[in-house]
Amino acid sequence: MRKSYLFLIALLVFFCSFSMHKFYVSIYQIKFVPEKKALHITSRIFMDDLNAVLSKKYNQKVRIGDKEESQKDIELMKKYILERFIIKVNGKPATINYLSNEKESNVLICYYKVVGISKIKEIEIENTSLFEIDETQQNIIQTTIYNKKQDLLLSAENVKGLLKN
Repeated sequence: MRKSYLFLIALLVFFCSFSMHKFYVSIYQIKFVPEKKALHITSRIFMDDLNAVLSKKYNQKVRIGDKEESQKDIELMKKYILERFIIKVNGKPATINYLSNEKESNVLICYYKVVGISKIKEIEIENTSLFEIDETQQNIIQTTIYNKKQDLLLSAENVKGLLKN
């Protein structure tokens, strides 16, 4: 009986420690708004992951989402994301414009826009954000183009995807 009890406790500890494992994931939502000839983009990234990668990349303390956040921190974040999140529409590189951000709990929500898009036949998305801090990082891309929803799951082994309409 005592061995069974110890086994159950060990099993419980194992599953609890497994469930507490941190997930490395970010979400990017892209919506085509034909009447505005624009892509509206929203990203959701855990602030601790973002601060870790920015501090590592730029070799300085970065405090996104903190009371001590500076304009320089925001500029480093914009630079980093826009270097690693790349969109091509109909085979041509798109210019992504950063608009703003807001904080929700431990997540930074950023808003972007791509303008001057009259029609989409295909969209290629590459996203290598946060792969430097953990090889299990996954970047989920959710698109809505002409009311058609499509998703991509990008990882260190698969950094880009092509969606056709």
